[in-house]
Amino acid sequence: MTPIEIIIAAINHIEAHLGTPLALEKVARRLGYSRYYLHHLFTQTVGLPMHVYIQRRRLTEAARQLVYSELPILEIALQSGYGSQQAFAMIFKAMYKFPPGRFRKNRTFYPLQMRFEIKVPVHDMHSPPKRSGHSLIRPARKEDTTAWMHLVRLVVDGFPCLNEAEHAATLQNYIARQHAFIMKEKDRAIGIMMLSPASGNIDFLGIHPFYRQGAIMQAHLAKAMSVMTTHPAISTTTYRCGDRADTGHRRTLTAFGFTGGEYLVEFGYPTQKMFLPTSHVF
Repeated sequence: MTPIEIIIAAINHIEAHLGTPLALEKVARRLGYSRYYLHHLFTQTVGLPMHVYIQRRRLTEAARQLVYSELPILEIALQSGYGSQQAFAMIFKAMYKFPPGRFRKNRTFYPLQMRFEIKVPVHDMHSPPKRSGHSLIRPARKEDTTAWMHLVRLVVDGFPCLNEAEHAATLQNYIARQHAFIMKEKDRAIGIMMLSPASGNIDFLGIHPFYRQGAIMQAHLAKAMSVMTTHPAISTTTYRCGDRADTGHRRTLTAFGFTGGEYLVEFGYPTQKMFLPTSHVF
């Protein structure tokens, strides 16, 4: 199998066995590869180590059951691969910020991690864009909505409380005002961004996991600066330091020069404002 076919097979196996023990070594043995090779390949492709992906997928499906079913919490815990309700409740609260019972009462579902769907030709995997300057980032159009929303599902781990239907509706408003921007390689969205020029804020920034650490992220920040030149700094919000639900988004912003500002609570979730001076040189 090609590397991407291996990842597709691994994800298929994980998704079919979320309620059973899923150690990396066991999945690797099932696919016929070493655990070291599969760990490296999975992390490089999905942007998360396999055990983190499995945990987040299990908790996402557990959260869905809490909101949309009447199953007892203990049964949901066992179906999610946890040996006790207590163990399940501890990790659930750490990731969702509410204990399972309170989350159920709130009746508001959002995912920590959607199933990672790969929709590129096998031979096209990991082929970087020929150019990556911010001039390639253009205002999004209505016909970009499908590609945009596919990328949203891949980067949902960076956005607590994201409701897909609400995001899709909000996107159309940003498109109408030309405040939504997209970078595409062929038919694939590899970067998407919503801006509020009046406040100097990046309201949404999603970079495809294949390119999250490199020039594509830098190009989007440069584009934001070029649009919001009247502000001494551009801003965005992300997870607070030490939040176990953060898969590395805060660290990425910090690496690109963002510094922490005031603490906020958005949609009931604790976040922090981050600032990057428009004079910053990458």
